[in-house]
Amino acid sequence: MTARYSPAEVEERLMGEWLDRSAFHAEVDDGRPAYSIVIPPPNVTGSLHMGHALNSTIQDVLIRYHHKLGHNTLWLLGTDHAGIATQNKVEAALANEGRSKEDLGREAFEERVWEWRRLYGSTIIHQLKSLGCSCDYERERFTMDREYRRAVAKVFVDLYRKGDIYRDVYLVNWCTRCGSAISDLEVEHFERNDKLYYVRYPVEGEEQEFLTVATTRPETILGDTAVAVNPEDPRYGRLVGRRARVPLTDRWVPIIADEHVDIEFGTGALKITPAHDPDDFEIGVRHGLESISVITPDGRMFEEAGGLAGMDMDEARERSVDMLEDEGLFVRSEDYAHKVGHCYRCGTVIEPLLSLQWFMDMKRLAEPAIACVEDGRVRFVPERWSGVYLDWMRGLKPWCISRQLWWGHRLPVWYCDACEEIVVTEDRPQACPACGGGLRQEEDVLDTWFSSALWPFATLGWPDQTPELAEFYPTSVLSTARDIIYLWVARMIMMGLEFPGDVPFREVIIHPTIMAADGRRMSKSLGTGVDPLELISEYGADATRFGLVYMSSAQDVRFSSERIELGRNFANKFWNASRFVLQGVPEGVSPAVNPATPADRWIFSRLADVTGELARLYESFDLAEAARVIYRFVWNEFCDWYVEIAKARLYGDDEAARQEVAGNLLYVLEHLLGLLHPIMPFITEEIYRNLPQIAATESHPAALFDAPFPATDPSWGDPVAVKAMEVFTMVVTGLRSARDELELPRDVVGQVWLISPDMTTAEAVMQQATSFRQLSGCDCVDVAVSEADLPAGRYVSIEGPEAGVKAMLELGGIVDPEKEKARLLGRAARVRKDLVKAQAKLSKESFVKKAPPEIVNEERRRVATAESVLKDLARQYRERIGEELPE
Repeated sequence: MTARYSPAEVEERLMGEWLDRSAFHAEVDDGRPAYSIVIPPPNVTGSLHMGHALNSTIQDVLIRYHHKLGHNTLWLLGTDHAGIATQNKVEAALANEGRSKEDLGREAFEERVWEWRRLYGSTIIHQLKSLGCSCDYERERFTMDREYRRAVAKVFVDLYRKGDIYRDVYLVNWCTRCGSAISDLEVEHFERNDKLYYVRYPVEGEEQEFLTVATTRPETILGDTAVAVNPEDPRYGRLVGRRARVPLTDRWVPIIADEHVDIEFGTGALKITPAHDPDDFEIGVRHGLESISVITPDGRMFEEAGGLAGMDMDEARERSVDMLEDEGLFVRSEDYAHKVGHCYRCGTVIEPLLSLQWFMDMKRLAEPAIACVEDGRVRFVPERWSGVYLDWMRGLKPWCISRQLWWGHRLPVWYCDACEEIVVTEDRPQACPACGGGLRQEEDVLDTWFSSALWPFATLGWPDQTPELAEFYPTSVLSTARDIIYLWVARMIMMGLEFPGDVPFREVIIHPTIMAADGRRMSKSLGTGVDPLELISEYGADATRFGLVYMSSAQDVRFSSERIELGRNFANKFWNASRFVLQGVPEGVSPAVNPATPADRWIFSRLADVTGELARLYESFDLAEAARVIYRFVWNEFCDWYVEIAKARLYGDDEAARQEVAGNLLYVLEHLLGLLHPIMPFITEEIYRNLPQIAATESHPAALFDAPFPATDPSWGDPVAVKAMEVFTMVVTGLRSARDELELPRDVVGQVWLISPDMTTAEAVMQQATSFRQLSGCDCVDVAVSEADLPAGRYVSIEGPEAGVKAMLELGGIVDPEKEKARLLGRAARVRKDLVKAQAKLSKESFVKKAPPEIVNEERRRVATAESVLKDLARQYRERIGEELPE
């Protein structure tokens, strides 16, 4: 092994070897139980971001763990065609060339997108390899490949024939930039500061009677078809049933009563514009109101809008206010902050528009999708997300599935202009079946999430009943983010139950979102993003994986570069300890369990505990705690204690003892490599290949990836040894601190008596006298039942891990009493000064009442700490000086 671990060289070499031998490829019918995961397909436009890095690490840990359990593991990967995002990318590239998609025409534009995909579409797939992801790269799928398109067409046609898919005019979320409808779930709402405009509507029958409404959109007044008030509002009851004139027009519209109207908003009266507001649309449906469109799909006012014709929304808003003032109907405006919908892809403000679109009624498919979560066939982790899912599923509305794009799954719908027949079929028809006339295909494409909903089964060969589908469907688990529970998870469940006939996965892990260090969302545009590829380059893939898992939990977390550094330091610590073991063991030694000493019995007992705990944590998806458990054991117990204790025997004169401890070290090291491999695959694989037992025998797999998960033996459990080593480690740690505090030279050997009512524990410590002296710089002279049995003198006491167990370090001959007295008095004086200062602040009523609570609490903590330190100093003074600490 090299003196320093070089992540970049090791990672590139090992990933190349794994891929060359198809280590990650899954075969069907190999006799092992299947364990499968489908990757949430990243957009073909994408590159690895922090969410990908965390989620991919979670999935890889699970795949590697279950591979070690002997499962036939498949991690199926691929990319999503990402309709709007990809089309925007290619349109931007064309714009740089001074061209538009219309200049090319649809067919040439689609070919240009395919060319772009061939050049850039697999970028993120290659980046996953740099993270160490054990995907089946030989099965890469794409949501626009030929067989996938066949599955999408079949699903559309089947749902159409069952009456779930239909065409209708409905109010949709329209992106004027993308030129397409988008679903409710694809609208992002952001707070915006606007104006609330108050406008008077003349009331019929009274010359000077007006009904004042408040609106944020005076430009849409021309589309008003009613004014609404709440039926419980006493101010307007007498007006309900009468009519009001729409300002800037000669049209009279009804004044209606509807419970939706918020009495507290504005004046309590609303202008109703069904063609341009979703709430108004619902009111219009309830009251049978006309819908008048005044905004075009490109975000401008219709030609019929008179003085507003052709204006964009900002221009029309400003001009409409001027016109209202001229007519004497404008009252006032005031600042108003509210949330406004934006396109999730391009950020353009959404325009609600009436549009002829294709919709999918979700009610029939929702019922079994609700039942499978309620009866536990699909389980969310954490469990609280089940409630979120069920609440949404019970209130599903029709899904607008058509998009006005050129890139995507074109609807398998054809129109006959001769007889107005609509033909919906999987295969392109040659002629109209009704009249024999020519047909034209629907221009719209499907919402990307429609095709993505088929991902768990279409990627396995459905609609054909393939061996892969039989072997790996339903998949075992899905790991994803909470923001696509509705967009993707729910729809996959519905489609899986409807078509293959079973849930698409048994469990759904909702992983946390990693925020920027300051708590904001990670974003390139905000300058808060952290590139995981840069982390991999600087720290290595294993350190990045470990840090991400370590910082993750059930809650959203702030990114911490310190956790990535922790991962790097952990990797280096483990590398150095492994290198020490491999350099120190004699040639020809085989790994073995040799419980010759309390330390040996302790390490194997703890190894059994940790192995069982890690298996439980891997199984329950608590990977953050798994990282913490293995970190503490490897760093604190194996490296800092067992390896250090082992040195005395490993380099001692007793050859038998040397062989025993060398066998133990090799055994424990190999065991730890297996436990840690799912989280840190590269460094563990590299160390594994340097183990002498791997090269010397054929009984071990040549690669750690293929080695089984480590097993333990019930006989390893030894609570007596564990208790003894707890005493040993605490006493040694306390003695090290005491020596530092007393400034004892390294060559001064202290004399220690162990006070313990449990002679078994004490004797176990005494059996490791050489290691005790090596690690603490002290000799353990003898064991006493109580302090009364000690020789007369002055001592430093070190408390053990439980009552009645302590070590007593004799001070006679190694510490100058006067120097120690001065040190203790000086420290006591400093602590008392701090105590008086803190108590003085707290004695002032004004400070306690006016200072921030956290400041007051901090002063109280200082008082408590100072009092505790003074109490301990008084004990030390009595022990070391033989007097009470002066006040």
